[in-house]
Amino acid sequence: MLEKDKGRDGSFFFGVTTTGVYCRPSCPARRPLRRNVRFYETPAQAEIDGLRPCRRCRPNASIAEPGARMRELCEYIREHCDSGDALTLARLAQHAKLSPFHLQRSFRAAIGVSPREYIEACRLEALKGRLRASGTVTDAIYEAGFGSSSRVYERVDSRLGMTPGEYRAGGGNLPISWATANTALGLLMMAATDRGLCFVQFGESNEELLAKLRAEYPAAEILPMAQPCPEQFSAWTQALAEYLDGNPPQLDIALDIRATAFQFKVWNYLQSIPCGEVRSYADVAAGIGQPSAARAVGRACASNRVALVIPCHRVIRSSGDPGGYRWGLQRQRALLDCERKARQG
Repeated sequence: MLEKDKGRDGSFFFGVTTTGVYCRPSCPARRPLRRNVRFYETPAQAEIDGLRPCRRCRPNASIAEPGARMRELCEYIREHCDSGDALTLARLAQHAKLSPFHLQRSFRAAIGVSPREYIEACRLEALKGRLRASGTVTDAIYEAGFGSSSRVYERVDSRLGMTPGEYRAGGGNLPISWATANTALGLLMMAATDRGLCFVQFGESNEELLAKLRAEYPAAEILPMAQPCPEQFSAWTQALAEYLDGNPPQLDIALDIRATAFQFKVWNYLQSIPCGEVRSYADVAAGIGQPSAARAVGRACASNRVALVIPCHRVIRSSGDPGGYRWGLQRQRALLDCERKARQG
């Protein structure tokens, strides 16, 4: 109340016995003496105490929910993400009429990522469109709002899945190595760049899976994994094998995948779902701060290219039934059963 924090409006109210009014925490009126102040959870409690609403801050008027305010701020970020370093936390706080500290906390709670992470995801999405339209890679980087090319290359690996030049060329000359393994859930193909796994999928044959891999990276140099496998790839393979053998940890494996800003939010949330638990598409949409986007969440799950590591099998229908898992309902049920048994045991 002393800080007149707009972010706390609606969470409590205060009344002033000498003036007979009650107010929001952010009321611009002069600060009253502490001995004359009473606190209330709702306007009704204050009115039962004989207080009337303040005419300046109108505490009995409706207050936008914090999630709605953060979604409006997301729209503002998307519209201004090409403004370079000017899109600071202080500027966002001023726009949202919140303190920087409260904005940071409220944004992460509502959207699932920090404002800085969301800004970078939006800029990378803008970069992807400009890479194919601009004269040079450098032009595209600055037009997308990045202050320098080095900042792009520092952050691009886990979001774009390749360097800007490689993405612009459709993965041209990007070396991708693949290997397959027979598992209890069928044939599994794993493919990786030198940065991390870019493809983990189930299929019926090597030919089918190779066709899918080439469709994802049409201009990449796709080759079978050299033998013996590199140490890092062997470690990733071992982690996946242990997972499928009934010892499912939260897989912490380096990824090299492309994602839109929305897909990144969804996949980031999926990786936060505890092993053996499930969420509905609506739960995920609410969890990322976009409760009306349940269908878009379903599309993001269907776009997942790295089975198990991004656990889209933990998303089910609101009815509680499995559904929509791109590698089949039997595999989805088997994975969930495996995780639950491991969790109980």
